[in-house]
Amino acid sequence: MAGGAWLQLQVALLLLVALIFSTLPSEAEAAAATSTNLRRRQEVQSLLKRLNKPPLATIQSPDGDIIDCVHISKQPAFDHPLLKNHTIQMRPSIQPSGMYGEAARPFTQTWNQNGEKCPDNTIPIRRTKEEDVMRATSVATFGKKTHGSHHPRLAGVTDGHHYGVASATGDANYYGTKATINLWQPTIATSGDFSLAQLWISAGSYQNKDLNTIEAGWQVYPALYRDEKTRFFIYWTRDAYDQTGCYNLACSGFIQTNTQVVIGGSISPVSIYGGPQYEYDYLVWKDLAGGNWWLQVQGKYVGYWPSSIFTHLQTGVADTVEWGGEVNSPRSTTPMGSGHFSKEGFGKATYSKAIQVVDSSNNLKSPNGVSLIAPLPNCYNVMTGSSSTTSWGTYIYYGGSGCP
Repeated sequence: MAGGAWLQLQVALLLLVALIFSTLPSEAEAAAATSTNLRRRQEVQSLLKRLNKPPLATIQSPDGDIIDCVHISKQPAFDHPLLKNHTIQMRPSIQPSGMYGEAARPFTQTWNQNGEKCPDNTIPIRRTKEEDVMRATSVATFGKKTHGSHHPRLAGVTDGHHYGVASATGDANYYGTKATINLWQPTIATSGDFSLAQLWISAGSYQNKDLNTIEAGWQVYPALYRDEKTRFFIYWTRDAYDQTGCYNLACSGFIQTNTQVVIGGSISPVSIYGGPQYEYDYLVWKDLAGGNWWLQVQGKYVGYWPSSIFTHLQTGVADTVEWGGEVNSPRSTTPMGSGHFSKEGFGKATYSKAIQVVDSSNNLKSPNGVSLIAPLPNCYNVMTGSSSTTSWGTYIYYGGSGCP
């Protein structure tokens, strides 16, 4: 090798070595990263200690979940500063009258399909694992809605959120709502997407950061649950999803009284396109005796949101109720519901039927005036109808395959 070429090779090697070392973290940077990781793991362990209360019994679910049977007085709700001296209301003082369209079959979840039950005076809670929390962007955001806006009334300005929803517009005040929601298991396009069907009860303003919501239904959300199973969920907020509220029992608030329902637990079986259809009744209403907002699923009391954790919904009632589907998918590629559009009808499209609202006399009635929200109708849509001769009453079909 000629002398000049050899010199060029040496210079190139020296430059390569310099480049490699320039990209390596300094000792200070490495120490900072280690400290950050240690601090986050400490935060994770602290959160797990708060969420996973000492169980009186533990059940291994066939779907991989671990179900802890926690004494009803030790549940996470009572970590809320406003609930320290709260006395549990085991049953509502009264139930709304005039309900129709109830399905006969029981609410079935995977964890107890083998006959497993928690002991008396305990409630079943899905155990939160370290990897669940580590998937969140931060410990503070675990179990919270963290991307875009999260309410149908903002449809059209949301970031990746898409809707096929009906909204009640005919009355000023709503004391609750009821709907029978069709159950499906949509395939999620990417792990950060979700697809759901639910009801919303809300009051206040998103723009003023004082929106109160109560939400319940089913969802498929891999980033939250580490799988694509269809799961029963609840949500609440008192400040437009800013600092308060969470999915299920990931923060203090909702008080569970039911010993047989796992909030966040998977539901089975699910509907089959062109085959058997499965559906469940959801009812949420304000118990005027104590002001708490009760949740009933398939005729069973699940528990309640205490009035004290809200602002508008504490002393007042809802000004908006909605029913339908939502997808979070920035590329609009995750399907909603069955993945088929509303025009395909029963057995193919997703539906919510027997939709009713609770009035000031604690009576269930059909909503007066229903408007539709579907900003991307070629991706996800919704249609409404009514039947006075069947148990369907006011109903909607909704869904879609997403956009190519």
